[in-house]
Amino acid sequence: MPSQDRDFVQSIERGFAVLLAFDERHPNPSLAELAAKTDLSRPAVRRILLTLQKLGYVNSTGSRWTLTPRVLSIGQHYSASHALVEAAMPRLVEIAEHTGESASLGVLDGAEVVYAARVPVRRIMSINVSVGTRVPAYATSMGRALLAWAPEEIVEQVVAETRFEKLATATVRNADELRAELARVRTQGYALTSAELEEGLISAAAPVRDATGTVVGVLACSTSTARHTPGEFRELAAECLMKSAHALGADLGYRG
Repeated sequence: MPSQDRDFVQSIERGFAVLLAFDERHPNPSLAELAAKTDLSRPAVRRILLTLQKLGYVNSTGSRWTLTPRVLSIGQHYSASHALVEAAMPRLVEIAEHTGESASLGVLDGAEVVYAARVPVRRIMSINVSVGTRVPAYATSMGRALLAWAPEEIVEQVVAETRFEKLATATVRNADELRAELARVRTQGYALTSAELEEGLISAAAPVRDATGTVVGVLACSTSTARHTPGEFRELAAECLMKSAHALGADLGYRG
């Protein structure tokens, strides 16, 4: 475990645990709520909050705490220092213009996919997506496209960390079904899911490779069953995604 590593700084772990405890359901939690959510003592959470307040990352109003806009700078530093995000933007614009749907860049983080960049279009969807949003890899086209070419140890780790919850009518139910889907993705070169993350949501994704041939991200777009059937969306988006992902890979030095 990391906590048993002498190079592991537990105070930093606890600080991030407190920051990550702020979410849609707890936008302005109390100290007690943060302590309960992080499994830390109230005195420990109080010290962390006061430190974060001095650094400018949180504010307090009475007994409640909120994040400040300064936390956005963490993501901005990632974008500014990561060539993948900058290179992906014109490709995302291409996809959005071709499909008329929002386009995204996703990267794998543990058993989840994180939206690293996005070009939105004006659509009404029940899923609220922005840069930094995290979704489970097992139930998404982005996760499938990332895992299909990942080393076996990464796939094993994701499977071990995944609770195969039924999120919608077609969500894969177990590791065997997921592995079958990954094999399908490798065969066709892209992933497509429908009614897996949520009802009515169709999504497609294609892998992006760096100069070494390693899949480092995916380009994806999604639509609603109110606008397309899965077959229609496959025809509309799959080839576009694969071409844009290949072009982005070439931008990163991939010559395969």
